[in-house]
Amino acid sequence: MKDGMAQRLRAAGETDPTALRLTLRELLQLHGEASGAVLLMVMALLSTLPVAGAGTVLSLGIFALAWAWLRGRDSLQLPEKLAAVQLNEIWTRRCLHSLAWTYERAERWLRPRWTGLSHASTRVWWALWIALMAALIFLPLPLGNLLPGTSLMLLSLGWLFRDGLALLVSAATGVVGVGYAVSMGHLAFAAWQHAGAWIGL
Repeated sequence: MKDGMAQRLRAAGETDPTALRLTLRELLQLHGEASGAVLLMVMALLSTLPVAGAGTVLSLGIFALAWAWLRGRDSLQLPEKLAAVQLNEIWTRRCLHSLAWTYERAERWLRPRWTGLSHASTRVWWALWIALMAALIFLPLPLGNLLPGTSLMLLSLGWLFRDGLALLVSAATGVVGVGYAVSMGHLAFAAWQHAGAWIGL
């Protein structure tokens, strides 16, 4: 993680609010690089924002990144349509501040430990985990993006810092997200059955 990243993002958030409308490509350019882990963190954060349709579009980009990881590639050239996704002034500022806050906490608390969990040999398993979280983000569940998006942010930070503890917390958060999705599915099925009985189907 480069020094001063949090300061750079906060400075970008202090520009003229009427001109602050960043695309995903511009957010990545602020980081100075577009490694797979950084790209994953930015897309995961954006997927948690309450912007209509953002999670659906970004989940496809996250799927593509998972496929790149499976093939041993650490970066991904974003499709033009995805790279051009633009936030309005309010959500651009909130995204910049959230990323800055995340970097500040990461630099304070994360460090290399339990590095076996971030070894290259585990890459395929984390790629499959990324794909699973992308599937949860794709589902149209109320607040369904929050837990898988948080899991992916923790995964990206854990990979950047080689912090196995952060990767374990990522997995635990994602498991809760899976449980939430399953519970919502059961509720929806029960509601469908109840509605069917009520109308005599």
